[in-house]
Amino acid sequence: MTTPTTLGSMGLKTNGGGRQRTVLITGRSDSSVEELARSVMEKNGVPDIIVNNAGTINRNNRIWEVPVEEFDAVIDTNIKGIANMLRHFIPPMIESKQGIIVNMSSGWGRSTAAQVAPYCASKWAVEGLTRAVAKELPSGMAIVALNPGTVEAEWIVLQAPKAAAMILNLTMADNGTSLSV
Repeated sequence: MTTPTTLGSMGLKTNGGGRQRTVLITGRSDSSVEELARSVMEKNGVPDIIVNNAGTINRNNRIWEVPVEEFDAVIDTNIKGIANMLRHFIPPMIESKQGIIVNMSSGWGRSTAAQVAPYCASKWAVEGLTRAVAKELPSGMAIVALNPGTVEAEWIVLQAPKAAAMILNLTMADNGTSLSV
């Protein structure tokens, strides 16, 4: 279980000469995300691609046994963290008339499992939020939910390059879709 002080990661790809930047932030903090957005825009311009990758899961427990603080940490990280990123990065992307946003989801955002109800609920929310925002974005932009599959050490070696290629090849035609690696 990640603690409230654990940082999530967010990837940015900007037009600035092909530079890519991975930044660790506390996505649950709206003010941290606001400061990040301001810093990114000043140093690199508007990102072409944003990957919202922060996430946490509760310890295996029945919902009535999940401590309130643990439940809040899952919801705050997995839902509010993404909402904060969208709030601060979509407006400049709209102004630049382009951008791709990838919200990391989970197989449990499309199904369920016992003892991880808070996590399942949060990832279902990511899927729903992504589809709703897709309807609000103007032409030239896209947002997708991406299920990376089971992420273990082997995944990083075998699937991360495939996921990266998939993300770099997303287009506006993908807007609102739920994808899997």
